[in-house]
Amino acid sequence: MALPTAVRLATVLACLVAPARAQAPAGVPVTVTAPRQQDVPVLARAIGTVQAYQSVIIRARVDGTLDRVLFTEGQNVKPGDLLAQLDPRPYQAILDQAAARKAANEAIVANARSDVARYTELAASQVASRQKVEQLRAALAQAEAAVRGDDATIAAAQLNLGFTRITSPVEGRVGLRQVDAGNFIRVADPSTTGIVTIAQIHPISLLFTLPQDLLPRVQAAMRRGKLPVLAYSSDDKTKLAEGELLTLDSSIDAATGTIKLKAVFANADDALWPGQFVNVRVRMDVRRDALTVPSAAVLRGAAGMYVYLVKPDGTVAVQAVTVDQDDGQVAVIADGLSGPEKVVLAGQSRLTSGTRVVATDAKPAT
Repeated sequence: MALPTAVRLATVLACLVAPARAQAPAGVPVTVTAPRQQDVPVLARAIGTVQAYQSVIIRARVDGTLDRVLFTEGQNVKPGDLLAQLDPRPYQAILDQAAARKAANEAIVANARSDVARYTELAASQVASRQKVEQLRAALAQAEAAVRGDDATIAAAQLNLGFTRITSPVEGRVGLRQVDAGNFIRVADPSTTGIVTIAQIHPISLLFTLPQDLLPRVQAAMRRGKLPVLAYSSDDKTKLAEGELLTLDSSIDAATGTIKLKAVFANADDALWPGQFVNVRVRMDVRRDALTVPSAAVLRGAAGMYVYLVKPDGTVAVQAVTVDQDDGQVAVIADGLSGPEKVVLAGQSRLTSGTRVVATDAKPAT
């Protein structure tokens, strides 16, 4: 017997809806985690600029033609390494002239001494006058002074001749060459930029500023020992290097209310480079057994910070929390959680208070 049309349609709809109901999820899928107690470093965060530990502009100290450039751009040099050579011939000629004048004056001194000795004997026999002896002694003193002046002239000429050999005063990395061989260099030329710049990058410095309100805490931490300083990349995720805080500036900038600090890094792998901007974290202390949750679990609302708690009945509730510190990965909870709760870590966008959820435990962090 054929079924009425209405009955057939109802049967078909029931068959279609029943699987859909059976497949409907019991709640919103979320990932949850439990707060845990751990030691958390107390960090001060800033943005810093990497600077060479020492930076020296190599300039000529005497005028002359640049004969040779003996360094390679990017080369590492040590103190005393020869970098460039000026034409030494003009200064060698000046030195030779000074030496010749000294030889002539030494001959005059020798003759004057003989005259003084001879006329001193004659004066003792009353053959020569005492006035003549005094005149000869004055001439001897004048000749000896001329020899001492020649010594000073020779020393200056030797110094200038030595300046034609341009050497490195520090250890570091040579930059790009600013002057080519064959150019005439004038020391007094204000437009000269130097021959090359040497930057010491092993170790290397990092300058950054902190608010003046943190100064007492930084000073107290420095009295306890060296403070580790971490340098991170611009995305604040990749750690580039770890060094230590070297010193504080001697004054606070009244215009900005900040104080400048300097850290030093060994930089053996050249991870830091002069002029580079990095994110800085100064580790001032360590909180022992602090109650923490991942930073992604903490949300900000109109009333402040909050998390979603999963209740035993499978629904979620909004729980206000007080965050004492958040470094972007771990949030330290000062109030609002006691420890054994389950906190929603991912999937919060679809939640409101009372929403039923299907919870999956988050994978342990590596």
